[in-house]
Amino acid sequence: MKNTHLQHPEDSILTGDLSVLDWFLADGQISAKIDGSPAIVWGKNPATGKFFVGTKSVFNKKLIKINESHCDIDQNHSGPVADILHHCFDYLPDFDGIIQGDFIGFGGDDSYCPNTITYVFDEVISQDIIIAPHTVYTAENDLRDAVAHPMKFTITDTPYCKFIKPKCWQLDEDFSEVVAFARQISTLCEFVTPKQSQQIQKQLNACIRHSIDIDDLTQDALAHANGIDVNVLRLWSLVKSIKDDMLFLCCDSGPLTFINDEVCDGEGYVKTNQFGMFKLVNREQFSHANFNNGRFACAS
Repeated sequence: MKNTHLQHPEDSILTGDLSVLDWFLADGQISAKIDGSPAIVWGKNPATGKFFVGTKSVFNKKLIKINESHCDIDQNHSGPVADILHHCFDYLPDFDGIIQGDFIGFGGDDSYCPNTITYVFDEVISQDIIIAPHTVYTAENDLRDAVAHPMKFTITDTPYCKFIKPKCWQLDEDFSEVVAFARQISTLCEFVTPKQSQQIQKQLNACIRHSIDIDDLTQDALAHANGIDVNVLRLWSLVKSIKDDMLFLCCDSGPLTFINDEVCDGEGYVKTNQFGMFKLVNREQFSHANFNNGRFACAS
């Protein structure tokens, strides 16, 4: 699939795309989302054949920042991001392809808070850098044409790099009945346009940011404010409840996770199958904390 932003399952149905209902019922690969920052992309540049490191800006259509040397890093980046990329350029292993991961931190400790979640490991990390890889890309000629694929393999730790990729699994549960009910609800909906969907998602995120329950009253208010069919928001809520149930059934072997010194279940998971790739995130817990995190680390 194209290198696009991962959606919440419930947001994907606002325009009438019901593929997520098939996605709920199909087996697939599950991987843990790790709350690192910044995103690190590295591997072989298909345009030059040379090793590179960078942030997600390597995929920009215009202002492309691909670093094939320390000089490139100094020209393209500054501050903490440049320091991180210099270390990544020195220590990440060569890869005949392209990998994206999240930077967790520099070695020498057993506790790290790269963004919103604190990760506590069983022992002090001895390697120089810690990366949580999650996506591989294929690109024939140019990184602007990169296509994302779920990472189905693990990378072996090196003396310099610690790679965090927990084993994940989902407990069995039959969602067929509730998914069938969601299909029935969908027949009553007058779905929205992509532009309306973007506006509604902003409003839903604002409710989550301010801890406003998206209950019947809120749905009615949002429907009235946007001039849309309230059944669309009722379907959104139902799909979200299916997502939350699936998230509850997911498990992993990763480190302990905390938000503000309280134990949490981590950022969530990504599930991929023939019907798509969606993220399973507890929006009331992680998304709320992430929205209100005033110290977003290293964004570009």
